[in-house]
Amino acid sequence: MLEDQTRDPQAPKGRPTPKRSEAQQQRRKAVNTPTDRKAAAKQAREARRVDLAKRREALANGDERYLPATHQGPVRKFTRDYVDSRYRVAEFFLPMAVLILVGSLMPAVQTLSLFLWVLVIVLILVDSVITGFSLRRQLATRFPDQNTGRAVTYGLMRTLQMRRMRLPKPQVQRGAKL
Repeated sequence: MLEDQTRDPQAPKGRPTPKRSEAQQQRRKAVNTPTDRKAAAKQAREARRVDLAKRREALANGDERYLPATHQGPVRKFTRDYVDSRYRVAEFFLPMAVLILVGSLMPAVQTLSLFLWVLVIVLILVDSVITGFSLRRQLATRFPDQNTGRAVTYGLMRTLQMRRMRLPKPQVQRGAKL
């Protein structure tokens, strides 16, 4: 707030002095906390609900101001956009796993399903290694002076989620140039 910040005493304050009646009204509003415990708890619950709704909306829209700290910053935004701009093998793991599991229940396809498990895991590992190296290179060129410590891990964890389940929601289309 403006009152808490230190400033040069000779500098103008940048706002008019409030009238005494206005200042007293503001002080009364600030002290307007309920005295009974139930009303205070209800007011706190309502404030918490409003704050959570704001955060949920920010996760859906990618609004930087209300995102949790783990998702904030230009490095994390670039990492999200980089991961979301391409198809990744890992994002199709769950649908493939369901198909392989259903296939493993049929005796005629059990051997094939075992081979498919190994193939899917190897494809995910190879894709993750390639994505990790290319993301690390991109981060080093775009953000040479910033800490990009856990951004690669953040991006790889994002690849494991199906695209429509990712939070914050993808802000770029597939195939977009970054």
